[in-house]
Amino acid sequence: MFKNILLTIDLTAEASWKKALPQAVELARASKGSLHVVSVVPDYGSPMVSGYFPADFEAASLKEADKRLKALVAEHVPADVNADAHILYGAVHEQVLATIDKVKPDLVVMASHQPNKLREFFVGTQADRVVRHSPVSVLVVRA
Repeated sequence: MFKNILLTIDLTAEASWKKALPQAVELARASKGSLHVVSVVPDYGSPMVSGYFPADFEAASLKEADKRLKALVAEHVPADVNADAHILYGAVHEQVLATIDKVKPDLVVMASHQPNKLREFFVGTQADRVVRHSPVSVLVVRA
């Protein structure tokens, strides 16, 4: 069974966890395993863009995201499930893959929605990138 599960969520999109979180909780509960809930605050993408934000924007964003993630975990993960919340910063797929290397989960659970066809053609989805590069199984829950 899966003793160590990594769940990725987007704090700005309830659809990213509404269906995936209950499934991850049930898998962790059934195996008496641990659940790592991860959310990534995306970076600016370029130094030019970062110049338009206040100097403390990154730190403030991370602090607020951490507060929101911990509240979400406290509200939606039952006390009998061992869960840790992790806030990361950077490119979403890169941070998720780095966390897989660090946490060593048996399974990654993530939601995916049908993206815009043009965007999908040029850049793909975060779920696509994780699935292609993950060294462990990935359960993609259709949002």
